[in-house]
Amino acid sequence: MNPPTLKQTRTRDRAATEEKIIDAVGKILARDGFSALGINEIARQAGVDKVLIYRYFGGLPELLRAFGERGNFWPSIDELLPDIAALREKPLHELLGAFLSRFIDALRQRPLTIEILAMEIDAPNALSQVLDEVREDWGRQVAQVLGGDTHPDALELNVSINLIVAGALHLMVRARRTVAWGGIPIQEECGWDAIKHGIAWLVPRMLNHGEIPDEK
Repeated sequence: MNPPTLKQTRTRDRAATEEKIIDAVGKILARDGFSALGINEIARQAGVDKVLIYRYFGGLPELLRAFGERGNFWPSIDELLPDIAALREKPLHELLGAFLSRFIDALRQRPLTIEILAMEIDAPNALSQVLDEVREDWGRQVAQVLGGDTHPDALELNVSINLIVAGALHLMVRARRTVAWGGIPIQEECGWDAIKHGIAWLVPRMLNHGEIPDEK
């Protein structure tokens, strides 16, 4: 087995350093919020020279975008729909139902993401706007993957799905401090199971113009 070349070593070293820098962003946000997020503080937290942040990412907005695009912060489409080929063989409501249920599970496993969402609501700023843009890009990709952009009622479908997602995210943020919402115990698994069951009930009816679909 040949020893690694200098180029391979440098590539590995850069990847490891980039990971440390991105991790530092999450740690600072979790501890102090957006107001403490600056190049100097990130460099200090990561234990690197700030020159490397500019060299590898270009600046703070680009670094925050890299943080937002990383799977640890926001679930990738591959994470949520690894079986997309098989799901596309099924009715659209099953594909959408699976996506929404898995999205809820994935976000609930990311407490830092939920904390950051709460920060964005309380005090939106130029840096939080970068994360908004990352999610908008993600949403457009999701629409293409799910085929919603070619659906006959694409606009109505997009609005309806976004209302479901927004409602779920709101309840996740509220669950940090609130025991129940509308009689649903949002701090307990049974509450979220009920929410996902409700979504599974709603989606096929939503796609069927309010009519109860054939459930045979």
